[in-house]
Amino acid sequence: MSKLYLVPTPIGNLEDMTIRAIRILKEVSLILAEDTRTSGKLLKHFEIETPMFSHHMHNEHKTVAVLVNRIKAGEPMALISDAGTPAISDPGFLLSRACIEAGVAIDCLPGATAFVPALVNSGLPNDKFIFEGFLPVKKGRQTRLTFLQEESRTIIFYESPHKLLKTLQDFCTYFGPERPLSVSREITKLFEETIRGTAQEVLDHYTAHPAKGEIVIVVGGKPNLKAPKK
Repeated sequence: MSKLYLVPTPIGNLEDMTIRAIRILKEVSLILAEDTRTSGKLLKHFEIETPMFSHHMHNEHKTVAVLVNRIKAGEPMALISDAGTPAISDPGFLLSRACIEAGVAIDCLPGATAFVPALVNSGLPNDKFIFEGFLPVKKGRQTRLTFLQEESRTIIFYESPHKLLKTLQDFCTYFGPERPLSVSREITKLFEETIRGTAQEVLDHYTAHPAKGEIVIVVGGKPNLKAPKK
């Protein structure tokens, strides 16, 4: 029986594409791409001529069953996102789950994921952490932030540039202006930067210097304030 391959792609620097990823993308029968225009440039660069099929959040509910049946019938497929590892804040979960339920093998290649270098580069504790991805924009946002107020582990968020200031303001409100955090943007790209400090300090920085590019925010967990021994 054929497999579904989950293939990470570079998050900015094409040199981060692995040799194995290139080989798999050349060998499969079909590449499922979040955006065929974006992925087309990547495939052209690495001289990959495998046909693509558009697979994104707006059509995956309708196409999952058909794709699983095609893989079971002998067509190996690879799933890629616009950047990074599929199914991490990107389409892929529904197809992966459907393959598992149907007994189809899945092979996830190791590769680029934005939050790992952001976490390691933050200087915050990384022995225990949780990944939150994107916060709800409206409904459920306050509830989620209230829940996370008591989280003692390091917390990782994804955010877009035009929502960064609002999110940092919310962090000051819910986690306190002195909570340590870091903002990493344009990871692996030419203008990569990481700004570290308290929530208020980082908010002040980006108020004066508006951010561009993809953003990962790493927030320190709630301090464990132990009562002094008597």
